[in-house]
Amino acid sequence: MGEEKKGFWGRLVEGLSKTRDNIVSGIDSIFSGFSSIDDDFYEEIEEILIMGDIGVNATESIIESLKEKVKENHIKDPAECKELLINSIKEQMDVGETAYRFENEKSVVLVIGVNGVGKTTSVGKLAGKLKDQGKKVVLAAADTFRAAAGDQLLEWANRAGVEMIGGQEGADPASIVYDAVAAAKARNADVLLCDTAGRLHVDEDMMAELIQIKENVAVSQTILVVDAMTGQDAVNVAKEFNEKVGVDGIIITKMDGDTRGGAALSIRSVTGKPILYVGMGEKLEDLQQFYPDRMTSRILGMGDVMSLIEKAEAAVDQEAAQEMSKKLKKMDFDFNDYLTSLEQMNKMGGISSILNMLPGVGSKMKDVESMIDEKAMDRTKSIILSMTPQERSNPGILNLSRKNRIARGAGVDVAEVNRLVKQFEQSKKMMKQMPGLMGGGKMGGKRGGFKLPF
Repeated sequence: MGEEKKGFWGRLVEGLSKTRDNIVSGIDSIFSGFSSIDDDFYEEIEEILIMGDIGVNATESIIESLKEKVKENHIKDPAECKELLINSIKEQMDVGETAYRFENEKSVVLVIGVNGVGKTTSVGKLAGKLKDQGKKVVLAAADTFRAAAGDQLLEWANRAGVEMIGGQEGADPASIVYDAVAAAKARNADVLLCDTAGRLHVDEDMMAELIQIKENVAVSQTILVVDAMTGQDAVNVAKEFNEKVGVDGIIITKMDGDTRGGAALSIRSVTGKPILYVGMGEKLEDLQQFYPDRMTSRILGMGDVMSLIEKAEAAVDQEAAQEMSKKLKKMDFDFNDYLTSLEQMNKMGGISSILNMLPGVGSKMKDVESMIDEKAMDRTKSIILSMTPQERSNPGILNLSRKNRIARGAGVDVAEVNRLVKQFEQSKKMMKQMPGLMGGGKMGGKRGGFKLPF
C-alpha cells in the first residue's frame, strides 16, 4: 500500500507501531552506566523497580530471581540483563490459562472492594465488554448500603444494554444475590454480575456479609477492585480481602492516572491471584484485558503504545482520518477539523491519558499535567461552536468584530479567542514540519523523539 492510499490513519498506526518496536532499546539506558554486574548495578535496578511502585518484597524477589539467572547463564555484561529483567517481571504477572474461564461459562461473579475504588463503574464496563462478546448479562444491585447505588448501577446497565435486578435500600444483600441468581437462571443469562457495597477490610461485620453471600450462593468468581492511585495501600487491601473472603481475580482501576502500575505486580505476588482487567478511563469501553507485557512496559517507564494504538483504532474513523490527511496535505484544514481532532482525543481518554501511555512520559505526568488545562480545552470547544459555519471553515475572515461576538457567545474574554486563533495558526505550521505525518521521513524530531501526528 502506497503512502497516498495509506493516509493519515495508516501512517499514525504505522508510526506508533514502529515506535513500539524501538521502545525497548530505551531501557538500555538503565544499564549503560555500568561496565560490570556488581552490587551498585543491582541497587540501581532496585531503585528503578521501587520508583515503578513495586513493593519492597516483590522487588527483592525480582532482584533475587535476576541474580540467580545471571549466575546460571554466566552473564558478565550488564546489557544482557535487560531481557532477563523484563521476562522476570512478565513471568511474575502471568495471568494463567483459566483466569477468564468465567467469561465462557454460566457464571455468578461477585465484585467487591473498599469504598470509592470504582466497583460499580467496573461492573458496568465489564457488562458492556461481555455484552460485546455476545453474552447475555444480568446485573444484581447488592449494594443496599450506599444511597443511590442502585440508580448508579441502573445507569450503567442502560449504557451497557443489559438487565438489572435491584434491591431496595437497606435490604439484605445475601437475599438479593440469592434472588438474582434464580432470576438470571430463569432468563437464561450467561453471566450474573453482582455489585456489592464498598467496605473496609478491617470492618469485620461488613466482611462477614460477603462471606454470607458466598455461603448462600455458588459464586463462580470473586473479583476484587482496587485503585491504582493508592499504590502499595492497594496491595495491603488485596492481601486482607483475599485472606478473609477469598479472591479469584483483580481489577485495577484508574490506570490512566499518575501511576506506573507496579502495584499490579505486588498484588499478584502477595495474593497469588491474577490481574484480570485494568480501568483506563470513565467510558464504557475503558476496561481492558490485562497484558503482563504491557504492564511491564509501564513499570519500567517504556509506556504502553499497544494500548494507545487500540484506543486510536476504536476512536478514529478511518475514512474521516483519510479525509483529514488530504486536507493536511493541502494545508486547508479549518476549525471544523480542529474540533474533530479534539473530539477524537476525548474519545481516547483525553490528552493526559494519551501522554501517560507514551514512553518516558508516565514518570513525568505530574510535570506534564501542570501544563494541561482540560477546562481550557472545553472552552476551546465552546469558542469554536460559537463561530458561524463560514467562520469555522474560513478562519481568515476572523476580524476583531467577529472575535468579540464569538467571545460573548462562548462566555470568555476576547484575548482567549485571539490565543486560540494564534494556536490554530501555529498548529498548521507544526503540521508542515512533521514529515512523518505528511508521508515519508522519520517520526519525531531531531533527537528521534516521538510525536503524535494530530
